[in-house]
Amino acid sequence: MPKISIILPTYNVEPYIERALQSCINQTFKDIEIIVVDDCGNDKSIEIAKDYASKDERIKIIHNEKNLGLLRARYEGVKAAISDYIMFLDPDDYLGLNLCENIVKIMNECDMICFSMFYQTKELKFVKNEFVISKEFDLEDYLRYCANSKQCYWNLCGKVFKKEIYLKAYNGFNYSKKINMGEDLYIFLYLLLLIKKIYFLYSLNYGYYYCLNIFSLTLSFKDEKYKEQLKILNFIKENFLTLKKGLVYKFYFIVFLDLYLYIEEDLYNFYKQQITNSNLLYFRKKIFKIKRKLAMLIKRILVKLYFRLSPPLFFANNHSK
Repeated sequence: MPKISIILPTYNVEPYIERALQSCINQTFKDIEIIVVDDCGNDKSIEIAKDYASKDERIKIIHNEKNLGLLRARYEGVKAAISDYIMFLDPDDYLGLNLCENIVKIMNECDMICFSMFYQTKELKFVKNEFVISKEFDLEDYLRYCANSKQCYWNLCGKVFKKEIYLKAYNGFNYSKKINMGEDLYIFLYLLLLIKKIYFLYSLNYGYYYCLNIFSLTLSFKDEKYKEQLKILNFIKENFLTLKKGLVYKFYFIVFLDLYLYIEEDLYNFYKQQITNSNLLYFRKKIFKIKRKLAMLIKRILVKLYFRLSPPLFFANNHSK
């Protein structure tokens, strides 16, 4: 049985999928399963995947009957996986070739592994970690890190999960409507209710390469995107009693504020591109700054209230690997 299943939810990624598959096939650790989930796009992505599958028996292709969206497509891939551990790769991104080799060394010790994500800039360069660490933490340490993080900590790419935990989290997440964006945050909140041991495996030498995709909804601002973002906020509010359990309650309002700040900044950047009246833009900028300062002040108060320690020193003191 393969040690780890890599799941690629696939929808109209013809220009990128070959690179993603190559990064899986050429992993230095070979005992893996590669699952391509056909989410009913209209390009040649799946034909490319089929060609690779004909040459590599580790590649499995499953077909959805209709377009289900990223969250459900991932779930279908997890159900089909035969490994005990799963990870996700969006086909417009790719993996460092020695990533799985390093993951399997510590995989059986924990419920979730967080590894390096290298983000591509508009100049097509990758920004790497500010720190290097290889160490296990409990949930409270992890939430403290997230509360002080400036990155998008709820991104499921860049993480490995026990398959059984992911399935339990998904089944506990009772939401029947199709989700078009923000999928990671929905399920991330439910994963936190089940995860106990987390391992940080941050290195400059291997990780997940998050690439720019000009067609991605997350990189553009549309009315559809704004409505989806508001839908996430409403979901968090409506599911407060379910999510407010154990240590997670400390984190609940911080997530809400982080998402609110993300939406406001996205909206302001849209205004900068669309508004030509300098006075109106100045007014919008003032409002944005006031909202951001207020939200950040409330967040700082909550972080000090819930996590009494200052920003986690373990990142500054751990530079192994």
